[in-house]
Amino acid sequence: MADICLYRSPIGLLGIAVENGAVIRIFRANGDEPQIVLPLHESCVEQLRDYFDGRLRSFSVPLDLKGTEFQKKVWAELLKIPYGQTRSYAQIASAVGNPKASRAVGQAVHNNPIPIIVPCHRVISSSGNLGGFAWGCDKKEYLLKTERGQS
Repeated sequence: MADICLYRSPIGLLGIAVENGAVIRIFRANGDEPQIVLPLHESCVEQLRDYFDGRLRSFSVPLDLKGTEFQKKVWAELLKIPYGQTRSYAQIASAVGNPKASRAVGQAVHNNPIPIIVPCHRVISSSGNLGGFAWGCDKKEYLLKTERGQS
């Protein structure tokens, strides 16, 4: 079972789940979750604070991404998107070797268990529209503006 720590971020209360020495999930929390604060939680919270303050461009906490092979390929591509930049679902589909899989990429992006650190917010539609975001488009816009120094 994962150990959970809560962090009050600029986009709301987040839960950080850690298991076997790695972050396995970041989720919107309701505050009722039992907490155990481990050194990895503290490191993750510190890095998230620095990210939201514009002082951190990439994270260094260990991750354990659990999903299908396709999802893991997509999430690995998300980790390659530079801070402050975006890619389209179609670009990610091409990068994983399946250019017609934009919708499947969208599902993998939606199911990303570690948002922010695995930057699914950096994926937008080919037309330039924000597309979706599991936590709401207002949060996605906030994250993108943060990375562009506009928040």
